[in-house]
Amino acid sequence: MSSFSAIAQAGERLLSELDHRRLSRLPGHALHDLLDAAELLPSRQLPADVVTMNSEVEVLGPRPGQRQRLTLCYPADARPELGRISVLSPVGLSLLGRAVGEQVSWQAGHGAVGSLLIQALPYQPEASGDFAR
Repeated sequence: MSSFSAIAQAGERLLSELDHRRLSRLPGHALHDLLDAAELLPSRQLPADVVTMNSEVEVLGPRPGQRQRLTLCYPADARPELGRISVLSPVGLSLLGRAVGEQVSWQAGHGAVGSLLIQALPYQPEASGDFAR
């Protein structure tokens, strides 16, 4: 059981207070719904296996061998071709506040559903002591 699971129930999101404060300034109904429902913790208390802003995430797609490394970022820093995914994108929203080992999904275009398995978190700013990022 991950430390995330011990704090939040399955399906809930766990966010740092700093991420919550910064993200609340961005537009987007889906983002604000997520922020309203999230469990908040001070950055220093956030488990190291939870995806936060600027985290590098290793994910596995639905097809075998479909492994990617993504960085969850703010919209102005997004570069999907480089794996930098905006938090406002469907994929970004699905990853935020989730933990290693969780399967995430989102509504893709034309009614399709996308999904990824969070396999590893090589870098999380909070776990690295980078609280000013």
